[in-house]
Amino acid sequence: MTAQPKPCLTYAEYLDLEATSAEKHDFVNGQAYAMAGGTIEHGAIASAMARDIGAALAGKPCRTYSSDVRINVEATGASFYPDLSVVCGKLETVANDAHAISNPLVIVEVLSERTEAYDRGAKAFHYRRLPALKEYVLVSPSERRVEVQRLNERGVWELHFAGPGERFELTSLGLSLSVDAVYANPLP
Repeated sequence: MTAQPKPCLTYAEYLDLEATSAEKHDFVNGQAYAMAGGTIEHGAIASAMARDIGAALAGKPCRTYSSDVRINVEATGASFYPDLSVVCGKLETVANDAHAISNPLVIVEVLSERTEAYDRGAKAFHYRRLPALKEYVLVSPSERRVEVQRLNERGVWELHFAGPGERFELTSLGLSLSVDAVYANPLP
C-alpha cells in the first residue's frame, strides 16, 4: 500500500472521494490510501486466477468480482479492493455502502514487494472479520507459489501452500486448481 494518507475522513466522505476520484483508495481507520498500480505480471496472474476460478464455478450459484469491486469490512469500518473476490448465494452489501460487497467467501490478493507484509498482516486482520470469508488466497508474482489461508471447522485459520506441479484447494468452493496453469504464459 502506498502510504500517502489524506486527512481523517468519515466513511461518507470516503465514498464521496471514491465517486469523484480517478484512482481507487483503500479505507482504513479514517484514512484513504491511494492504490498502487500493478505490474504486468501482477495483472496477468490476477487475470489467470479470475479465469481459472470463474471457469471452475460455471453452473454454480457463485460469481467472481475483479479489483474494481470494493469489499467492506463492517466490523472494522475498512474497505479494500482485492484483486479477486468470490460470492456464492445472495450478494450482500452494507447499509451505508450499496456498492461494496460484504459477504465474499474467497478473497485473492496477488502479492507485491511493496504490499506483501501489509497483505499478510493488517489487511488479513480486517478480512478475517468478514463473517462469510472462508479462504484468503495469496499468490506470489515472483515464484510459482499459492498460499491459501483457510478457516477450519474449529474457527481457526490454517495455512496451506502449493508450488510448481501441485494443485491448490479452495474447499469452500469445492475446487482444485493447478498452480502451473495460473503461471502459464502462452506468449513467446
